Amino acid sequence: MSTRIVLLGATGSVGSAVVDVIVRHPEHFRVEAIVSGGSDVRALAAVAQRTGARFAAVADPARGAALKSALADAGLNIESGAGESAVNAAVDHDSDLVVAAIAGTAGLRATHRAIRPGRRIALANKETLVCAGEAFMRGAREAGVDILPLDSEHNALWQAMGAARPEDVEELVLTASGGPFLSWTAEAIAAATPEQALKHPNYSMGAKITIDSASMMNKGLEVIEAHHLFGIDRARLRVLVHPQQAVHGLVGFRDGSVVAGLAAPDMRIPAAHCLGLPGRLHTTLPRLDLAAFGRLDFIHADTARFPALALAFEALEAGGGMPTILNAANEIAVGAFLARRIGFGRIAGLVSEACEALSDRAGKAPASIPEALALDDEARGWARARLARCSAVA
Repeated sequence: MSTRIVLLGATGSVGSAVVDVIVRHPEHFRVEAIVSGGSDVRALAAVAQRTGARFAAVADPARGAALKSALADAGLNIESGAGESAVNAAVDHDSDLVVAAIAGTAGLRATHRAIRPGRRIALANKETLVCAGEAFMRGAREAGVDILPLDSEHNALWQAMGAARPEDVEELVLTASGGPFLSWTAEAIAAATPEQALKHPNYSMGAKITIDSASMMNKGLEVIEAHHLFGIDRARLRVLVHPQQAVHGLVGFRDGSVVAGLAAPDMRIPAAHCLGLPGRLHTTLPRLDLAAFGRLDFIHADTARFPALALAFEALEAGGGMPTILNAANEIAVGAFLARRIGFGRIAGLVSEACEALSDRAGKAPASIPEALALDDEARGWARARLARCSAVA
């Protein structure tokens, strides 16, 4: 019997990895609906053609006609739509598994809507848990929905933990590649250009997540995500820089045992794991050859050179709505950097200022998705206003 899939974020880097796994195993999967979180209708039509999707939706409400045209050009006669109502219609299709891979806070509403008894959610949208972790996980528990960690680090930790109880875990270690600035000085990092920051050594990803990787904010967001996924407090969460990216996560247990999750650095591998459950798919994806690496390096994360990582740990420790504020301000700061309005070194500075300015709004965690989005909107507004004031002074 085929697993029925709804794929949110079908044209992004994670979505592309999932699509590759699906088309390699057509006998196992039936794609009910696909969604693009952006506006690239040609890419979405290509995914529909490859997967045999029955419905396609694009988040941009102005791209409905263009999507119909792109689907027709691909020789497809399937239902389609644009805007929030179309995305909701896609999520509402009957399915066994929803892959949540729309990047950024834009994916929060759709991912939350996907919670429905009898489903599983393969989660790659970390902002869902950073912005509204308590509300989202509570809703999933109440509906009996399994959340499958799809990000490579969380997937590795999940597999390494096995059936262990959270209280038996002494520490969870997420690994980071170090990004393009692994050996750069703090001064050089602060002066980096968008072109330099976008050169990730291991993965081809979207611009926002690649910049977050360069600043190590991405790893900080993953730490917050791990807290919600595994019920592990801040004191037991750690980050190590591991340039080879063979080890994606380590679980240290209170008896002294350490279990590592290893795989070739290829997003299709954690995608295949999530899609194959409760069994495992047979794949021809790259195998890990440790002898070819020769050596594996592990380095303590340097929060002096990468202050964004320290800010994420501080936000998790503060709790309440602080992670929501952190994430919102970071999205605005990264957008400003990519638009060359601020320097790379200013990203963490703007985020820090937003967290401090709005600390009185962070007393308790958002109790619902609307509350989380309202706080997110407030933090974005503050960050935009701060940027405008700085531009006016300059």
